[in-house]
Amino acid sequence: MANSYLTPEQGNAMEPFYPLHALVCTKCKLVQLEEFQSGEEIFSDYAYFSSYSTSWLEHCKRYTGEMTERWGLDGSSKVVEIASNDGYLLQYFQERDVPVLGVEPAANVARVAEEKGVPTVVKFFGVDTATELAQDGKADLLLGNNVMAHVPDLNDFVGGMKVLLKDDGVITVEFPHLLKLVELNQWDTIYHEHFCYFSFLVVSRVFEAHGLRLFDVEELPTHGGSLRIYGCHQDDPSKPETDRANELVQREIDLGYDDIEFYAAYARRVEAEKRDIVEFLTQLKRDGKRIIGYGAPAKGNTLLNYCGIRGDFLDYTVDLNPHKQDQLLPGTHIPIRSPDVIKDDKPDVVFILPWNLKDEIVEQLAYIREWGGQFAVRAPEIQLIP
Repeated sequence: MANSYLTPEQGNAMEPFYPLHALVCTKCKLVQLEEFQSGEEIFSDYAYFSSYSTSWLEHCKRYTGEMTERWGLDGSSKVVEIASNDGYLLQYFQERDVPVLGVEPAANVARVAEEKGVPTVVKFFGVDTATELAQDGKADLLLGNNVMAHVPDLNDFVGGMKVLLKDDGVITVEFPHLLKLVELNQWDTIYHEHFCYFSFLVVSRVFEAHGLRLFDVEELPTHGGSLRIYGCHQDDPSKPETDRANELVQREIDLGYDDIEFYAAYARRVEAEKRDIVEFLTQLKRDGKRIIGYGAPAKGNTLLNYCGIRGDFLDYTVDLNPHKQDQLLPGTHIPIRSPDVIKDDKPDVVFILPWNLKDEIVEQLAYIREWGGQFAVRAPEIQLIP
């Protein structure tokens, strides 16, 4: 499992491995994984804290300003975030005196949000939780960032959004766009915590099945290319479909996202890039280069395990998140250290695993150029950058 980090003491013990196959429904074209562990097993105690990425916090601050202005949110409104993590986003609505509520299943993460003063309910979201929360008032803005892909029971989740949304309320959901995953070869974002992968075409069908309508969409640069979808009740007359929503549906159809053969062809591209990555790193080692990783993200664990990259390629990796430091990556058992060690160790190459944060990381570690250090990153093909 991509976020099952190990203590050094666990390094020589047995470790469970699971098949990782992205499957496509021939009927609705939803890309999905088999469920090997339940959401409760994966997310009840979670290692991911959103507040450790400055670029993501800036994105969230912009979002709160845009939503407050577009939908006229004020002290009489209610904003509810599903999978609110450590309060990374709701804190910015609070700064604007807009009442908020977070719903977060991981108690360890929710505790951090509460310490910031962000009210948080520790529950998994679905129809039952939504029904309970709706008794205290429904949401003017109901949002979820990078959560819908993590939901094993997609129908229960979207059904809950229908229950908790005010009659004239708005839903916004952000998630990595399947179009970008294929176009930019972002297969390393496939891991067991992501149960589904969405095109706009398919997510529209999901919402429609629950009496909700997607009336607008934005294409965002976050996480390698994401969508922000805007939903409302099916019978809400105040929110007509935008041109960009209709255009994106047609673009995906034209590119083949409603054709099963399109997905079979992508599988062959993934296999080819695996060989390219192994050859690239092998050549660096033959040239006598010392390589370390930067980051311990889930996507990095997919890449390292799929390509068979272990300590014989990467001496260690580093991560700003202290909750991951001094542990081992799952599967590969590569040690995770603090970024502070880089200055003393002076590696030749830093392999950036969270490629979506490439610019932020290159700026943070600009000093490696002092000793001729270089960065390796998938952008989308693996390459050295100065």
